[in-house]
Amino acid sequence: MSVKHLQDLPLEPVSAGEKTSKQVLISHEEGPHFAMRRFVIEAGGFMPLHSNSVEHEQFCIGGKAEVVIGGEQVIVKKNDVVFIPANIPHSYRTISSEPFEFLCLVPNQEDIIDIKE
Repeated sequence: MSVKHLQDLPLEPVSAGEKTSKQVLISHEEGPHFAMRRFVIEAGGFMPLHSNSVEHEQFCIGGKAEVVIGGEQVIVKKNDVVFIPANIPHSYRTISSEPFEFLCLVPNQEDIIDIKE
């Protein structure tokens, strides 16, 4: 069992993105099947087109972003749920004045990231 507080966990920059940070909430060492992370993309920030070798389950908790998944562009906002299959190119771009934030769950498997841009 593990109980933590969000403010006690480090929020670290994501080098591939612009104005993007990641916070590991439940690491792959803690969860037997999934890891949980929180991403924050500040106003004007983005994550470039990339693919991951593992699927992503995401829950948007704030802001608004343009998300491209497999060539399809969608607008996502607070309370939207997003599924990104493994190996499908995707990107994020904040389109609001507030940060776009989402929780991201991934299986505890090797995650090979391929930046497309």
